[in-house]
Amino acid sequence: MRLEGKMCVVTAAGQGIGAATARAFAREGATVWATDLDEAKLQPLAAVEGIKIRGLDVLDKSAIGGLVRETGDIDTLFNCAGFVHHGSVLDATDEQWDFAFNLNVRSMFWTIRGFLPGMVKKGGGSIVNMSSAASSVKGAALRFTYGTTKAAVIGLTKSVAVDFMRQGCNAICPGTVQTPSLDERIAGLGGGADARQFFLQRQPTGRFGSAEEIAALAVYLASDESAFTTGTVNVIDGGWSV
Repeated sequence: MRLEGKMCVVTAAGQGIGAATARAFAREGATVWATDLDEAKLQPLAAVEGIKIRGLDVLDKSAIGGLVRETGDIDTLFNCAGFVHHGSVLDATDEQWDFAFNLNVRSMFWTIRGFLPGMVKKGGGSIVNMSSAASSVKGAALRFTYGTTKAAVIGLTKSVAVDFMRQGCNAICPGTVQTPSLDERIAGLGGGADARQFFLQRQPTGRFGSAEEIAALAVYLASDESAFTTGTVNVIDGGWSV
């Protein structure tokens, strides 16, 4: 019960790391608002004790404001929404660039700006932002747009942390994690063993991470155990960046 009595909001909770984190937060005693653009994906969480499900488009500032009013002051915000574009700088389009920055960065700006005042009022709180080891920590092939946005998330995290020291703000930088998002990227490369190996070969441990492993780190950063931890870049990548 490391999060007992805490109110948490999780974005992109419909699958993968977001869903695993919502479950982990609830298991540790938190009341969790699990949100996602696709409400149908949230249905498996509806039966989990401690979890409330709610549709949310993080690209809609007014919708975020509505959620802030509905939840009231919270203790933890886990920003997990994001999208991975494939390609180099020569492949990137203006449309991809704009969409990636809006979803991967601007949405965090809006959610933090919405929920942070309540945390300040309560005198504590924790913000956990999903970044990535890909390009933001270590160069990754064909991740130009994605990596640029995830590097921006690290800058955003440190900037919030230094201005609001009583509200821990930290970033998680996973390596390659087995999620539906990864399956989609593998399928986008044609599927099959070769496409899967494209991602697996960069993991020195010889395996993908699990969503539950990332969720365990999120629990620590959301808990009082991490009260002396802020502005950090938490790399959990199976040795990829070593």
